Amino acid sequence: MRRRHVPAALLLPFALLLTACGGNSSAGAGGDVDGKGSVTLNVGDQKGGSEAVLRAAGELENLDYKIKWSTFTSGPPLLEAVNAKAVDIGGVGNTPPVFAAGAGSKISVVAAWHGTSKGDAILVPKGSGLTKPQQLKGRSVAVAQGSSAHYQLVASLAAAGLSLSDVKVKYLQPADALAAFTSGKVDAWAVWDPYTSQVLQAKQGRVLTTGEGVTNGLTFQVAAPAALRDPKKAAAVKDYLARLRRATAWVYDHQEAWAKVWAKDTGLPYEVALASVRRTNSTRVSVAVDKPLVASEQQIADAFTDLKLIPRKVDFAGFVDPRYNGGLPPSTTPAKG
Repeated sequence: MRRRHVPAALLLPFALLLTACGGNSSAGAGGDVDGKGSVTLNVGDQKGGSEAVLRAAGELENLDYKIKWSTFTSGPPLLEAVNAKAVDIGGVGNTPPVFAAGAGSKISVVAAWHGTSKGDAILVPKGSGLTKPQQLKGRSVAVAQGSSAHYQLVASLAAAGLSLSDVKVKYLQPADALAAFTSGKVDAWAVWDPYTSQVLQAKQGRVLTTGEGVTNGLTFQVAAPAALRDPKKAAAVKDYLARLRRATAWVYDHQEAWAKVWAKDTGLPYEVALASVRRTNSTRVSVAVDKPLVASEQQIADAFTDLKLIPRKVDFAGFVDPRYNGGLPPSTTPAKG
């Protein structure tokens, strides 16, 4: 279904939900949490992200430190804030840390979650004649630059025997990409949940292919090395990560409850939120920051270096800190990045 206009009510909430994406930031104070003690942990978040799930799961109670939230619309500017020491820790997807590492940013990946990549999809409009990725050659594809979808596009094209140069890449943030997609201005859209769920629930398009089997399905918490050198802040990070792991596990058994909270917090329609939770969010499990994980991320870094989208060779092992692994299961990430 190709529409000339997209209702503003659909676009505005989703402009705030650029999880794991690239682009401009819109930082602002969130609902700060006053715990006990004199330590304040500055946490970077994205709308409907860590703060929302921690609150829904009851994990913001009885803190021995304070949390000051800053909300960003995307991963790369959140990591810029980490690099600038304005944020102590924040959550992003699998690709922004690679670009940050390529820029020489001072960041440390300290925690990881592994889930399905079924929500990472290349979508085509409902009436499209495209039925397989090989047919994307010469077609226009919208994607957010530096996002997890950016790498998913690269990997999916490679699996189909194509390269990024074989398609007409349109670098658009999700709100603009959604408008272009529904008005027929692009032939396909590489994106992630909840946008995938939005398009499918609205019957505006269908899945051409997903990232399952070609991307690693990782999301990260990334900290500022300076914060990790501060014993009190390092202890607060340890507690924060434990709470976030419990909250993420809580989602699995409380999918409807989390979808209601998420929908209210973000403005998502409940049906879209629930579809996204079932397809993507409830699949995430906490895993160790280990050698297989580093190797998987290194493949992403090398791919973007080869494409000359990262200016230099990245040694991703230099941008991880495994101190908080603490008995977690191995990452068991797929061989492909």
